[in-house]
Parts: sequence; structure tokens; C-alpha cells
Amino acid sequence: MSVTAATGGLTILPVLDDGLGNQSYVVALGDGRTLVVDPSRDPAPYLRIAETLGLQVDFAVETHLHADFISGGRELAAQGATLFAPHAAQLQTTYQALDDGDEVKLGRFRLRALGTPGHTPEHLAYLLLDRSTPYALFSGGALIPGGAARTDLIDSDQTEQLARALYRSVRHHLASLPDDLIVYPTHGAGSFCSAGAGGQRTTTLGQERQVNPLLTTPDEGAFVQTLLSGLGSYPSYFRRLRAVNQGGARVYGRTLPDLPLLSLETFRRQQAAGAMLIDTRPFPEFAAAHVPGAVSIALRPAFASWLGWLIPVDRPLIFVMGPDQDRRDLVSQCLKIGYESLVGELDGGMAAWRGRGLREAAIALRQPIDDLGRAPLDVRQDGEWARGHLPGAQHLELGSLKDSTHVLPAGALTLYCGHGERAMTAASLLEAQGRKDLAVLDGGFEAWSEAGHPVAVG
Repeated sequence: MSVTAATGGLTILPVLDDGLGNQSYVVALGDGRTLVVDPSRDPAPYLRIAETLGLQVDFAVETHLHADFISGGRELAAQGATLFAPHAAQLQTTYQALDDGDEVKLGRFRLRALGTPGHTPEHLAYLLLDRSTPYALFSGGALIPGGAARTDLIDSDQTEQLARALYRSVRHHLASLPDDLIVYPTHGAGSFCSAGAGGQRTTTLGQERQVNPLLTTPDEGAFVQTLLSGLGSYPSYFRRLRAVNQGGARVYGRTLPDLPLLSLETFRRQQAAGAMLIDTRPFPEFAAAHVPGAVSIALRPAFASWLGWLIPVDRPLIFVMGPDQDRRDLVSQCLKIGYESLVGELDGGMAAWRGRGLREAAIALRQPIDDLGRAPLDVRQDGEWARGHLPGAQHLELGSLKDSTHVLPAGALTLYCGHGERAMTAASLLEAQGRKDLAVLDGGFEAWSEAGHPVAVG
């Protein structure tokens, strides 16, 4: 979706990251220049949009130190953009530091920094003004449709303190702004950074004043209770990326590196030397046959989240991929969460492995009409489980599996998730630990419920 101003020809173009549930924005300022808000690491989408419009990227702005992706501010700065970021972020790179109330002139427009600590201590939202008239609010994680970004990503001891700061700062800064002001958040539905988000990607301040707990709860205490009660688990890599973004990640430029092809011999040497083997093929293909020891993480928008949650960042990575899968997407998703040691993929994939007659492993797929055995294992998130699950099932979130396998009973086990991808990831992790007699419910909970089987709630 794009929104074009009634005056001045200003255009705001969102760039959606489906996997992380985030949006960044390319703002064409109407004078040949563009501003990018909260860019992700790969600069290509922003540069491509600007070039399509016959423009160049002149400015990049960060709302906060991101925990869920590596910022692309330094990448755009390397292409000639001026980088703006919170003074309190203390970036170890060249940037123009902004504090609450600071303004930057962007032709006829002004960008005003609004101190909105809460999601993070250094957080700034940015009010874009057409001369003196509020035109757009880039809210980062301070205000999102139906909620706010979570406040527990820094330290558990600061969670409530930051929630209270969020309430006070947003109430203070937004009180005088008009109802028709369009709000452009960075975090949104599907983001592990979000709490209580609805499905919208943008909103208006008037709508949020009617429905958002941040603006509708009667007092600070009620808001804090509402926000904190909606927090679930989040990927473990969130705990390291703030520091990466502060220190500055490697700059790759406009072209990301290719994924090298590995001969079978080199591939096997790498695996023997300790490289982690990730199989990115669709889960039914992995189920039918895979290299022993491989971890199944299907290449889809959510690939980066599960890679970062489950796989150590300091291990070299090797891959088995399908012939039609997008190698550039794989590299981009790995790099945006800081996985730099991409050794390469098996040249020829599983066909090459099979052609040498090497041992293969398989995991059975079960259908909703099959006997799933005793106590199938649900690996979905807590919220999904609460909304409905198979009667008699056990529950253990996929992100907790590595540290909690001791609670699982011995013997045959069927796993399920929403469709099958996460359950196959879980099964592959268990298989790599030596578990036998594993199966995955094909189609997951969705297929089970659509078949008319009973569902337990709560």
C-alpha cells in the first residue's frame, strides 16, 4: 500500500518483511530525495524503489536499536545517505544523533524526534510535518495497531519500568496530535516484538484512541497489567542483536554474497568437522528422505526466526536445498539476523547424496484419519495452544524443545503444529539427538480441525 499526500507529491511506500512481521518505509519527499525509516540489512529493496522513482536515498532514520533484525542504516549510509538515530543508541558509526524535540529539515518537510522510551530505553518516534501541520507519525514500536511493542527485551528487571515509561511518553507526546494522523509502525502482526497487535499494518491516531489499550486504559497500572499479560516467548537471538546493531555489522553493499556450491566430498568434510546442516526443502520432501543429522527449517518467510531461535550463531552452516528454491532469499534471511558463516549448499542436493548410495533418514507423515498414538506433542506457541489443541496432547513450544527434551516420554511420538513445518523442525532436532519412531501430523492442527475431529480449548 502507498499513501500519497494531497500536497507536495509526498509518497510513503511500505516495504514489508512478512517473516518478521515488520515494515520499513521509503518516503519520497517530493523534491527528488527520499528518506528510509527503519531499513533492514539488505539495502537492495530501498535502492530499487528509489531508482524506479528516479530518485536516490538521501536519508535513513532509526527509531531504536532493533533486536529482531540487523539494521540497514549503515548499508544505506555507505551508499551516501545521512543516517539519523537516537543519541542514546550510541551507535559506533558515523550518524546524526537526535534527542527528544530535535528537528531535521527535509525540504518543505520537517522530521521531529519524539522521545518514546518503552519498547527500548532509547526509542524515538518521528513526526513528519508539512511546514507546521502533522502529516505522518513513524511510531517504531511505541504505538502499533491495537497494541504496543513489548518491553521485556532488555532485561526482565526493567520490563515493568519500561512499560510505565511507554505509557507516560506516548500519552505525553500524542495528546495534542489530530485523530486523522496516519501512524506507520515498524513492528506489527506476526512480529515477536509486538504485544496485542491487530492485523493492520497502518492505522490512524483516532482509531487507536478508540481501541488501543495504550490509549484507552484508565490509568498507568491498568495499561501495564494489560501489556505484560500479553507477552509470550520470543526468539533467543533477540538477546544479542541490540549489541550487534550498536556496534555495527559488516557492510556488504548492494549485492549480497552468493551461496557457494559444495562438492559431496567437501560437504561431508564440513559436516564431519562440526558444521550445522540445515535442510530448507518443504517438510514433506524432508520427511521422505534427508541426510542423517540434518535440521529441517523450510525456506519460507519465517525461516530467519526459527534459524535464530534454534541454531547457534557461531557454527558454520551448510545446506541442502531444493532445485527451485531462492538462494538469494536464503542468504538475505541469514544475514539479516547475523548468520555470516554460510559455507555453502550441497551441489545437486539430495539427488547427489542418493546417487552415491549414502544412508538416508526418513520421518513418517501421519494423516488426521490415522492413529496418532498416545499423547501427541504440540509444538506451537502458548497462544495457539490455548485457542485449541488435540485432546490429550502434550504441549512444548518449539523454541523450548532443545532445553526440555527430558520431559518427553520415551517411545513413539507424533508431533504437530499449525501445518507441519515447525513439527518437522522439532522432529528433526529429536532425531538428531537419537530419538526413533518419530512422526509428524501432515497439515497439523488445521488439517485435524478441518477433518471435523474434536478439539480441546484452554
